[in-house]
Amino acid sequence: MPPVQKYPAKHVFPESRSTFFFIFAAGFKRPSLEDQTRPGDPYASFRLPEFRHYLVTRFTIVFALNMQSTIIGWKVFELTKDPLSLGFIGLAELIPAFCLALFAGNIVDKVEKRNTLLKCVLGYLLCGTSFLVFTSHYAQGHLQIPTIVWMMYVTAFAGGIIRAFSSPSTFTLLSLVVPRDLYTNATTWSSASWQSGAVLGPLAGGFLYAWSGATGVFATVIFFHIIGGIALLFIAPKQVFDKKKDQPALQRLGEGVRFVFRTKEILAALSLDMFAVLFGGAVALLPIFADQILKVGAEGLGALRAAPAIGSCITLFLLAYVPLEKKAGIKLLVAVFFFGLSIIVFGLSNMFWLSWIALFLSGVFDGVSVVIRNTILQLKTPDDMRGRVSAVHTMFVGSSNEFGSFESGVTAKWMGTIPAVIFGGCMTLAVVITTWIISPRLRKLELK
Repeated sequence: MPPVQKYPAKHVFPESRSTFFFIFAAGFKRPSLEDQTRPGDPYASFRLPEFRHYLVTRFTIVFALNMQSTIIGWKVFELTKDPLSLGFIGLAELIPAFCLALFAGNIVDKVEKRNTLLKCVLGYLLCGTSFLVFTSHYAQGHLQIPTIVWMMYVTAFAGGIIRAFSSPSTFTLLSLVVPRDLYTNATTWSSASWQSGAVLGPLAGGFLYAWSGATGVFATVIFFHIIGGIALLFIAPKQVFDKKKDQPALQRLGEGVRFVFRTKEILAALSLDMFAVLFGGAVALLPIFADQILKVGAEGLGALRAAPAIGSCITLFLLAYVPLEKKAGIKLLVAVFFFGLSIIVFGLSNMFWLSWIALFLSGVFDGVSVVIRNTILQLKTPDDMRGRVSAVHTMFVGSSNEFGSFESGVTAKWMGTIPAVIFGGCMTLAVVITTWIISPRLRKLELK
């Protein structure tokens, strides 16, 4: 086993040009190692080889999962023509991710993070293989449609179990491959790699589906999971900081929850983002908009799914040069408010270009909130509690994506697709106004 280390040395592994493919695509110049200690350097995190491998793993996994989720939604709606079926996809992944989050975070705090994440990648690989089988021509020729749909729900449920462990593992590993003074810079680039995958995944999924069907999409998903696992092998196993491994599990879980509720800035930021994601879940209904309202097919669905991530990705690249340290709380509240307005515009639009712009702007404002929220978590969470705090974050924000999908499906079934989206946007605005009134500490937040 390689030696355990907290931070990588300058030349632990040879530099890999492939790790910069998403930077080259954006037209950025590769930085030199001589500038590593330069104050305010936007590329400081890239001097660290393990951080570059971390970004490759993060990008490829997010790319594959977003491609996968786009086609799962399209395929299920194609088979059922029922908006509620889209909600059930989110619910199938939500239940295990939410219920197991705290227990998974507790386990992640006690074990080595690199290997835990590697096991999660293997689990995602098996899920991708299952989707490949269930959407194949053979399965559709020998199985009834309800059986195929239910097997896809079961596989999504398994993906939720994996995500309960992968989210805290990914969050914790970031703090172990960069020193503390680079947390803000590393968080920004990590979020940018996440959004890069979220941009290209749905877009590639839509075009691949139109060209080669579901089989080609899920074969590509499997390939990118393999690439992510290989990149992860170039990161050395890390030190385990937890000194209270023998504490009773319930006591350890309570410590993580109490820490979040004691730290008012974390609690307010998580609550704000949770309700914004919950009520602003228009993405779950995009297959209906693409098929019945905008009439743009699978290719248009991929473009619509990519629009928020494109906006967020551009914002995150810019934030590497313009840090959000001053008046971060006010910026967070304003960003989420305009996110809600963008969702309302999307719900009112019946033109593809306007809908795309509205989703693009929602991503721009979401990118601001992502950086601020994740930086708060990295700066204020002790090393020995990162897994549990990240698990609470998963319950607040991560699981609200799936619950928001379920909520969107139910409200679309109840009041119609367009009214459901507008209602969600209005509720997001109400949440921001309420948070502004009841959380003065968030308004005064500074990221220093």
